[in-house]
Amino acid sequence: MILPPEITRRKILGASLGCLGYSLADFMQLRGIAAGLPETRSGGRAKSCIVLFAWGGMSHLDTWDPKPDGPREIRGEFDTIATATAGVRVGEHMPYLAKQTERLAIVRSMHHGSAAHGKAMYWNFTGHAPPQEDTAANLPPSSADWPSFPAVISKFKNAPQGLPPAIRLPYPLVDNGSLQAGEYGGWLGGSYTPIVIRTPKGKEFGGVSRDLGASRIDPKEAINRKKLSSRLGLLGHLDRFGGVGAALDDLSHFRGLAADMLMSPVVRRAFDLDLEPPAVRAKFGDHICGQSILLARRLAEAGVPIVTVACAAGDLNGSVGDHWDTHKDNFNRLKKTMLPAFDRPAAALLDDLSERGMLDETLVVFLTEFGRTPKINGGAGRDHFPNCYSIALAGGGIRGGQVYGTSDRSGAEPAENGCTPADLHATIFEALGLPHKATITDRLGRPFPISDGSPLPLT
Repeated sequence: MILPPEITRRKILGASLGCLGYSLADFMQLRGIAAGLPETRSGGRAKSCIVLFAWGGMSHLDTWDPKPDGPREIRGEFDTIATATAGVRVGEHMPYLAKQTERLAIVRSMHHGSAAHGKAMYWNFTGHAPPQEDTAANLPPSSADWPSFPAVISKFKNAPQGLPPAIRLPYPLVDNGSLQAGEYGGWLGGSYTPIVIRTPKGKEFGGVSRDLGASRIDPKEAINRKKLSSRLGLLGHLDRFGGVGAALDDLSHFRGLAADMLMSPVVRRAFDLDLEPPAVRAKFGDHICGQSILLARRLAEAGVPIVTVACAAGDLNGSVGDHWDTHKDNFNRLKKTMLPAFDRPAAALLDDLSERGMLDETLVVFLTEFGRTPKINGGAGRDHFPNCYSIALAGGGIRGGQVYGTSDRSGAEPAENGCTPADLHATIFEALGLPHKATITDRLGRPFPISDGSPLPLT
């Protein structure tokens, strides 16, 4: 259990059960924690976290971890470019992010054990191996799943009235139309499941638009309470989770949240991208990826603890859109569609946060479910590859201008400082002021640490 920020050691040790409003079991656990704590705890710098998730598997070899000295069948068609950090080079089609490396910690030694999209996402979002790892099929959500790290964050960090503590834009992370295990509340409870919201603005870039179960908020449309459930659709969306949100208290939570979200002028302003100056909108790009990243900044600014953006050029699902699953035509797709729609708005986010004085208190995580194979296949593509991939972090107390970990000469295995999704979670939690060995309890009352990893030395 983590101490809420408003509850101090002195208050707990001197308070009665009734005045704090906790159950007896929670109260005794709080007193036990408080007895071993110093009077103050510094915690992390970050108040919010924005996750830019490249669904489909971004090629580390063509972006964060190029191999210019390797043979052509591994290094591929792209050159590399210098960055703002001496000695660090990235793929040539990331010119905007290359200028941001003094704000970035690039991690080149991530790895896990699953080559299936949904299961790799499960590993990255829960920090645990997915169930049924011996099968290739992706899995639907279940109340037995490990909770995602956004769900864990939403348990301990509150948002302002009317705003959810965890939001995902602009779709659920789905593959060919089916919801995937790993991005929800799992055994922590459906009320901690991130709310999926469709970005209200932005043209499509290289694909077509589908709602895919995402709820809509139109800040300009007057909404009365009679229309709340049908317009926002949160309860119907929960019904698709196959039991994740079936408990009565979860349904009550989302019913109240639906009402608060659509009736609150604060919420309506947070979602209104037309309030942004045209020059700012233009920096992020007039497409679904860029406008979703801009909306994530607005939500973090409004006080939402964690926002995840599924970053794709257009429709990220199925065969009709452009996503990062580049089995074929890897280089043309990255050059013409994927990287232009990601590189500029991702860099614009870091600039925007810095200009607003928000970067120190906003942790930005560049994440994907796995990398791509070092060897280029017969279709000029790269296939799924969880053995080694790259991520990056910025803001929230992260020290920029560094590379942590290395891969081997072909980008096939970590060579130094190999790390896992659990280590990333520990890093995120600590940046947000949450002790990474704090515990949460499942529905049977069993305690589990919020992370099985160790924080990366990036601060």
